[in-house]
Amino acid sequence: MSILKGLHLIRSLHQPAEITEIAENDVAAQFMLTLDSSITEVPIESSEARRVLWKIDLIVLPLIAGTVILSAVDKVIISNAAILGMKGDLDLIGDQYSWAGSIFYLGYLAFEWPTAILIQRLPVAKLLSFLTFCWAVMLFCTAATQNFAGLAAARFIMGCTEAGTFPIASILTVMWYTNTEQPIRVAIWFNQFSSIFSGIVSYGIAQSHTSIAQWRLLFVVLGGFSVLWSLLLLVVLPDSPVTAWFLSKREKYICVRRVQANNTGIEEKKVKWYQVKECMLDPKTWLLAIFACAQNVPNGGLVTFSAIIVSGLGYTPSVTTLLGMPTGVIGTIWQVLLAIPCSRYKNKRCATIAFSNVVPMICAILMWKLPRDNKHGLLAAYYVFYTYWGPCVMCTSLHMANVSGHTKKITMNAVFFVAYCVGNIIGPQVFRASDAPDYSHGYIGLLACFVVASVSISLYGVLCRWDNAKQDKVAADAFLDQDPIPNGFSDKTDREKPEFRYIY
Repeated sequence: MSILKGLHLIRSLHQPAEITEIAENDVAAQFMLTLDSSITEVPIESSEARRVLWKIDLIVLPLIAGTVILSAVDKVIISNAAILGMKGDLDLIGDQYSWAGSIFYLGYLAFEWPTAILIQRLPVAKLLSFLTFCWAVMLFCTAATQNFAGLAAARFIMGCTEAGTFPIASILTVMWYTNTEQPIRVAIWFNQFSSIFSGIVSYGIAQSHTSIAQWRLLFVVLGGFSVLWSLLLLVVLPDSPVTAWFLSKREKYICVRRVQANNTGIEEKKVKWYQVKECMLDPKTWLLAIFACAQNVPNGGLVTFSAIIVSGLGYTPSVTTLLGMPTGVIGTIWQVLLAIPCSRYKNKRCATIAFSNVVPMICAILMWKLPRDNKHGLLAAYYVFYTYWGPCVMCTSLHMANVSGHTKKITMNAVFFVAYCVGNIIGPQVFRASDAPDYSHGYIGLLACFVVASVSISLYGVLCRWDNAKQDKVAADAFLDQDPIPNGFSDKTDREKPEFRYIY
């Protein structure tokens, strides 16, 4: 069916005011109305669609992945900085180091809602470039800190600047990829290669002998990387498929038609407050929030204490920076393996997420109970523990696929990443200075968090299945057409679309 026929179908099913709203507010609908029939009347060949997807994977996906890696490096690098002399140089005592880890996410939390509004109103690629440049500046500032107060201030502001990274990455994924393509792509960009990157840079700096303290040089080098990356984003990353410099008009048309079946719209600049209310009153929203919080408590703890935990096993600082690198490989391989069944098998995501949490649960028990002199066993458990990140990544693709309406998507993103922040704020506090170097209470806390996360994602799947069954019954009773084209470009929410079905 051509897009013109699709628009005629829209006109037949919607009131004039509704048609005007779709055409005026959604950038994809606006783009479609400007196309010549010579572009839209020609059927889309599968080879054309594959070629367009290949272009997206070659240009957009690496830019998203690179940004997420740099963002993650800036979070985790404090752990390597600690063993390279930061704690001593800044006279950090007691739990001040734990708070240096948590306060980053307090800034992230404080700026999450303002960032959600900016994402709604501004071109997302330009916003991402600006935020990347801002956190680069804060890395330079961190290198200049002289005490805990300065470190805390720099970390808080850096958290503010990074608050938009994951939400923008999620929005870009929904814009460019179909629901079945999203799990694999999210697994690729939401990777743990930050451990490899930070390990290589940290090891190189640990071997240096300059007048600048090694941990300060570490932040300066990473700040330089981030400045260069922000300029690359500004020049190369498009704000949406319809503004992509690397696609012809025909390819843009194919790109938009590819994601039309997602039934979640493309982009809408008008804030609709009823969609905010609908999102906040949906119990599924809060089950995902509970999962995001519980699953990220281990992340917050490990991001801050990973190098300290490994060095506590008796390794030197330079060796410790290298021993952290396999965690990124293990975590990324695991999340890609989880993404395969999530993409290929319908409605198996929640079950996959819940059962996959068994692996880090076992590792938490091993790290808690193994004798401290069993260095190899503890190190192996520590490595495999990083499989905890895979379920979190798969859940990220869930809330992107299951929310329609641009304002509602932005709101859901904000809620999800606020919960992410809360978990990461709690995480460093689980590892108390009084528990060092065993941190037995910390591992007990992590184990409890995995149990809570598994239960919440299971309940989310049950609610999705229940809502689908209700929609199926309504559709059967009313003999509704399941064709998604009438609402594919509309800014209606998932609850307003009779043909919408949740993925679980």
